[in-house]
Amino acid sequence: MTETTLSINDPSEILALFGPRDQHLRKLRRLFDVRITQRDGHIRISGDDEPVQRATRTLEKLRHLSRKQGELSAGDVEQAASEEGGIAAESKVASVTVSNGKAEEINIQHAGRRIKPRTPGQAKYVDAIRAYDLTFALGPAGTGKTYLAVAMAVEALRAGDVRKIVLVRPAVEAGESLGFLPGDLRAKLNPYLRPLMDALAEMVDYDQARGFMEQDVIEVIPLAYMRGRTLNDAFIILDEAQNTTVAQMKMFLTRMGERSKMVVSGDATQLDLPRGVTSGLHDAVNRLNKIDSIGMVRLHASDIVRHKLVQLIVAAYDGEDSRESRSPAFRSHSEDFVSPSKQSRDEDH
Repeated sequence: MTETTLSINDPSEILALFGPRDQHLRKLRRLFDVRITQRDGHIRISGDDEPVQRATRTLEKLRHLSRKQGELSAGDVEQAASEEGGIAAESKVASVTVSNGKAEEINIQHAGRRIKPRTPGQAKYVDAIRAYDLTFALGPAGTGKTYLAVAMAVEALRAGDVRKIVLVRPAVEAGESLGFLPGDLRAKLNPYLRPLMDALAEMVDYDQARGFMEQDVIEVIPLAYMRGRTLNDAFIILDEAQNTTVAQMKMFLTRMGERSKMVVSGDATQLDLPRGVTSGLHDAVNRLNKIDSIGMVRLHASDIVRHKLVQLIVAAYDGEDSRESRSPAFRSHSEDFVSPSKQSRDEDH
């Protein structure tokens, strides 16, 4: 265990160095896996020798930069940390945490509401979201893909790591006609967006959620409304991604702006696209499979946390699907999203 100390007597300099709501401080802790505390004008960095030395040099760089600029951006912190190997340190920490299959409680700052991964697979999912700016989650219904992603988004918003949350779903009909639903466009789209709203309602008080939506701090929108936008400082979740086309998925992924985080989740067995149309999720995973800075997580029936019967139901349908998948027509809809070369990464993340 090593400890170094930086003396900074100017409170405004410390504020600039740590960032709004200490977001720069938290990032440096995460990037270098060190403990950083401040008291009476002394910043103490403790941990393993090499990470402590790197974090100290990074803080020195940022200190000089803040004197020139007056304030620091998240990009400034990432750049300085990258020059000292902080990005590599983040990858190392993430791999160790994920491989243990244990993730810490998600801090949504809601009195009386505690959210924590309940299976090793869910823990890997949460850790992957923490470690990567873009994470794909594949798995059956009930594994917490949407719920945990929304919880992580709320945590990031509360911590000041992002300025807004954008919850997105493709408006694809599951055997029912959108046109015959009553009401205006908003009323017609409400059933498609309701699962996201339900998850959000468990984590943010109704009045506060309504206020956030009125101020566009939280958006719950159909995928088509994403075209032409660039989202900076945002936590963006695409739910039911198996129902996107290739063009829609490309459009969505390219909306990602600076200091943003994306989670894309879907279930291959609940495909509602017309037969013969390639799933954008399937295509994206195959295309992006070899990019190490993208998280890929597969959840399984053992990660289902709904009623105990749901695991049995999923297993029964999976057995039927495996028999039907011998036909080429069915295989085009249900083949595994993750290629064999990715299996090792699934286990790691």
